[in-house]
Amino acid sequence: MSEEVISFSVVIPLYNKESTVERSIRSVLRQSVQDFEIIVVNDGSTDNGTLIVESIKDSRIRLIHQANQGVSAARNRGIIEAKHEFIAFLDADDEWLPEFLKRIRRMVDRFPECDLYATRYYFDSSSRRRSAIVRGLPDDFEGIIGNYFNIALNSNPPVWSSATCVRKSVLAKIGGFPVGVKSGEDLLTWARIASRYPVAYSMDCLSVFYQSPSEFSEGRPTRVPAHDNIVGNGLAELQNIVDKDARPFLCRYCALWHKMRASCYLRLDMRSEARHEIVKALHYDVRLILIIYLILSFLPSSIIRKAFSFGSSN
Repeated sequence: MSEEVISFSVVIPLYNKESTVERSIRSVLRQSVQDFEIIVVNDGSTDNGTLIVESIKDSRIRLIHQANQGVSAARNRGIIEAKHEFIAFLDADDEWLPEFLKRIRRMVDRFPECDLYATRYYFDSSSRRRSAIVRGLPDDFEGIIGNYFNIALNSNPPVWSSATCVRKSVLAKIGGFPVGVKSGEDLLTWARIASRYPVAYSMDCLSVFYQSPSEFSEGRPTRVPAHDNIVGNGLAELQNIVDKDARPFLCRYCALWHKMRASCYLRLDMRSEARHEIVKALHYDVRLILIIYLILSFLPSSIIRKAFSFGSSN
């Protein structure tokens, strides 16, 4: 495929990000590749974010309004509205480095058989910036990932929503992003794609994920995990799709998801729910840390807090 024929639809979901949305849009406008449209989907914002978008004068920007339905519904609306086959996603509080789209275009040209293209990214928290940890790939890697779940098991999420480009046709085949999921909707989407289609990846960090301290308050989650666990159920369904070589790694990935939920429940002192998640995780993968979690669930809250405080400081 020739680089010249590739244009991008950039989808930015917007909900109450008046302080950061201009930075995100400007990072797209500064791209060294300029063949794109920007679709900002206002998901029922109540702040001045939409006014800021409207103040940026560029004919390639489209602002679409809808009632608040969540980030998945906003992204799905952007997918429907997209004019181009290659859809890149950017959250309204993140940004791209100037070479992001150029790198995606190069990978599309080099690996036309792939359906998902992504790069590594930076974490930025309180003005401290570090590269995402992606183990199992050389630092100069640019190519097709052989076993997505093996890499994802031992890394920060290798594919992040603000560092990703996907074919519109593939997003249509998997039904887009799962609606009604408040956390992990992107992880499930990338897993669904990676279990069916080849993924091209660059280890260069070309996107910035700005972390918010609001997810935890004094080491305690501020949001209770969703009871219906759509993500966990969706990951389990992939067992029948992935090839047999990837299946053991997918099982461990499922266990990791349930372990994360168990950790949240333990920190919230929701012991019964934590044990349920631990049992689920043990079904997929027997690990010492899960046994420790199970023991912790029967101990006083003060010990649980100390255990997690010790773990986070090491």
